[in-house]
Amino acid sequence: MLTTDFDYELPPELIAQTPLEPRDASRMLVLDRASGAVTHRAFRNLGRYLVAGDVLVLNRTRVLPARLEARKLPSGGRVELLLVRRFGDGTWESLVRGRRVPLGTTLQVGSDGPTAAVLDITPAGGRRLQFDQPPELWLHRYGAMPLPPYIHRRLEDPERYQTVYSSDAGSAAAPTAGLHFTTEYLDQLREGGVDIEYVTLHVGLDTFRPVAEDDPATHAIHTEWCQVPSDVADRISRAKADGRRIVAVGTTAVRTLETAAAAAKEQGTSSLLIPYSGDTSLFILPGHQFRAVDALLTNFHLPRSTLLLLVSAFAGRERILAAYREAVEQRYRFFSFGDCMLIL
Repeated sequence: MLTTDFDYELPPELIAQTPLEPRDASRMLVLDRASGAVTHRAFRNLGRYLVAGDVLVLNRTRVLPARLEARKLPSGGRVELLLVRRFGDGTWESLVRGRRVPLGTTLQVGSDGPTAAVLDITPAGGRRLQFDQPPELWLHRYGAMPLPPYIHRRLEDPERYQTVYSSDAGSAAAPTAGLHFTTEYLDQLREGGVDIEYVTLHVGLDTFRPVAEDDPATHAIHTEWCQVPSDVADRISRAKADGRRIVAVGTTAVRTLETAAAAAKEQGTSSLLIPYSGDTSLFILPGHQFRAVDALLTNFHLPRSTLLLLVSAFAGRERILAAYREAVEQRYRFFSFGDCMLIL
């Protein structure tokens, strides 16, 4: 298995630059894993593929305004910061764009904002920063929404890069499969007997970082924090035991559920999931045995990305790449603000 096995051609004009209005107006490619059959639908048809008793699992993380303009003191040299992860000691991992930002550098956010000391260089090449004030006190004043680098248009409403159910602030990027839902559509699904559960995974560096190694198995995935509350773990475990389907919304929900399932297996418990709160570095590659997830709603992912590897593990590389080729032919919109794919 090579990283180049997970490449595909994408015309640049198919990279969605703006979100559709309303949120649930996107298209949905439906892929049957068993047969490879592809059907073209609208996202609003999702309910037709769900039955009473299905459990829809969403990631309720909220994106931080984590992109910051800063300057080096005392030189005044400009740098750009992207906060990607909070450490337990109150420091933050940040990507830094700018020339020569060695250990010991002091950075000032904005022209009169807080300062940060560069404490360390992280294994992923970022910087560990110690701010002199908690970011919660100033981040919304100085920060901007961290849109992915392939989006070149200004986002008029920052809330369009948040899911309607987001509540736990901490992500450097949105769990984009959830952007299609409206509050009204979620209510409609509940009325149809679909159970809805929430987990949290704060999206970090690997959303922005492609797999650079020739062998994807040697790629070191970035650690992210996730949580499955006790009551959610119990309800999902009982649903699975009753033969009900667990439908993950987005790859972040998949990784969270599979992390909690792996922890349950390691402890030798009879439950599918155990409550989980902590870091995950689970990298799902083809060959992974899925324990929790039966179906997946997801957006279309970048070539050679960890996310494309994950969906290939779930549905098979050949089936995924064939579906992507058809999505290109049918002029689907790709990536964060694009259309979605339901894998059954």
